[in-house]
Amino acid sequence: RKELVQSGGGSVPPGGSLPLSCHAFGYTTDSRSLGWIRQAPGKEREVVAAIYTATGSYYYSKSVEGRFTVSQDNGKNMVFLQMNSLKPEDTGMYYCAAVTGVWWTVRAPIEYDDWGQGTQVTVSS
Repeated sequence: RKELVQSGGGSVPPGGSLPLSCHAFGYTTDSRSLGWIRQAPGKEREVVAAIYTATGSYYYSKSVEGRFTVSQDNGKNMVFLQMNSLKPEDTGMYYCAAVTGVWWTVRAPIEYDDWGQGTQVTVSS
């Protein structure tokens, strides 16, 4: 049974940092994209970062490029999102999501099949 379990998140002032983690259980293929998807208040869901498990290639949305870093562990079961220089507009629910049977990072939230439980990130002074 496939499952994504998230940890991390919380509240920080602008300019702060937060790490997010996602543990992927039950996946038997490395041909998968793990994405970090943000749901900000009043906005559409956005894939802010993604990593392709087999190769480690990655993608960042323009809104976070240069501030966020996505990575995976050597066992390819953990995915991390290090968020630095956080801004109030980074506030939202963050979901770890996965889709298998693909050959690159997936950049559209609707294409992800499996989702973690979500974690709230609040950036406020």
